[in-house]
Amino acid sequence: MIIIIIIIINKYKLKEPSPTTNQTLPFVIMKKGTCMLIDVAISRDRNVIKKEAEKILNYKDLTIEIQGMWKVKIRVIPVIIGATGTISKLFRKYINNIPGNHEVKDLQKTAILGTANILRKVLT
Repeated sequence: MIIIIIIIINKYKLKEPSPTTNQTLPFVIMKKGTCMLIDVAISRDRNVIKKEAEKILNYKDLTIEIQGMWKVKIRVIPVIIGATGTISKLFRKYINNIPGNHEVKDLQKTAILGTANILRKVLT
């Protein structure tokens, strides 16, 4: 059984986003002694690799504490897609670690359509 838990811990500067900040909360999937901390973001195209590294570093303290409290193996999985659908070389590896079927082209398409929608609203 997979348990999905929303994490809101002020100690690690993970606070509930306000409607104007466009932030998402990371979530945890636990299964058979392993724990996956997943954080999803849409970034500017130039910052995809930088954003992935930033996400992993931001959750380092949290991963150490979760490992100590729950005695589980933990992985941070950053799912970062550029605004025009760009992905890093490690993106497919990260997506394959998440349970379920995930098509990279569908995720890219969603990011591109979201960007087009924002541009349409701004330019009209």
